[in-house]
Amino acid sequence: MRIALLAPGRCLCSVGVHTLIVAALKRLTSHGFQPAAALARALGASPEAIAQALDRAITAGAPVRYEAGSGYRLAEALDWLDAAHVQSAIARTGLVVRVLDCCGSTNIELMRAARGGAPHGQVLAAELQTEGRGRQGRRWHSGIGTALTFSLLWRFAERPVSALSGLSLAVGVAIARALRRHRVAAALKWPNDLLWRERKLGGILIEAQGDGAGPSAVVIGIGINVRLRSHERACIDQAVCDLDEAAGRAVTRNDWLAALVLDLSEALGVFAEEGFAPLHDEWDRYHAHAGRPVELTAPDGERVYGIASGVDAHGRLLLVGAHGTRAVMAGDVSLRARA
Repeated sequence: MRIALLAPGRCLCSVGVHTLIVAALKRLTSHGFQPAAALARALGASPEAIAQALDRAITAGAPVRYEAGSGYRLAEALDWLDAAHVQSAIARTGLVVRVLDCCGSTNIELMRAARGGAPHGQVLAAELQTEGRGRQGRRWHSGIGTALTFSLLWRFAERPVSALSGLSLAVGVAIARALRRHRVAAALKWPNDLLWRERKLGGILIEAQGDGAGPSAVVIGIGINVRLRSHERACIDQAVCDLDEAAGRAVTRNDWLAALVLDLSEALGVFAEEGFAPLHDEWDRYHAHAGRPVELTAPDGERVYGIASGVDAHGRLLLVGAHGTRAVMAGDVSLRARA
């Protein structure tokens, strides 16, 4: 398969990345060099393909060192995901974890599987997404081993799509809960962003399918920065942070993934039975903009100003302005704090 050329300074996620890059990186250690020929034999590829893949990874900022005559090694160990480790940690939930080396988007993969009848409770994580997405068509930037990008398929037997209001906020509560158990005081920016000290830590993207009266299925996509490298920060057009900084220590991505899935399973179980209402007060406690002036921008460009005053039982933002309180649905509205 073809690997696109990478201009210096470009982010890895902007490249059509072949899974050979991840496979080759997984064969490397920080303890000694490995020649391209040895890697090629192990992976069933040509030495030229291995060299091309790893050279592109180096250009994109992966921690790989090359020495002529010796080959390649890691400059630092990479924090790979281990499906068996995570599966053991979340066994009581009944959810099933799978890890891909590389895919376009875990949400797209799971949505396709859901349409094909995939069972409830599938968790799909990727070492690398080449087409990671956020809300409003934005790209989610992530490097190899520096973020968590995963999706969860959850089927609601008793809730049609029309009864899923507040779901993204319930997911936010679950994530904030899990992070706070590990000393990360995450805040929630309505409707679906995770912040730490006013900087972007992660985000949520929910896609649903189902009819108006029957059961529904949702794919919940989550992206969280774990340990960003400097070149990755340069790809992102807003202030960002990562879990290593926020926690003040390094926690493996496997442990983070297990912690998040455990709290997601609990919160989604509550939502399935009772909706967003039981999680409402907790969301308000984590609200990043509570009592602060904010600006809302609608898809048509209309701007609305007011004081953010929490959310209602349906997950709508309550905005207090000159003409009283307005309840705003999420949709494609953009929100930012005002000075």
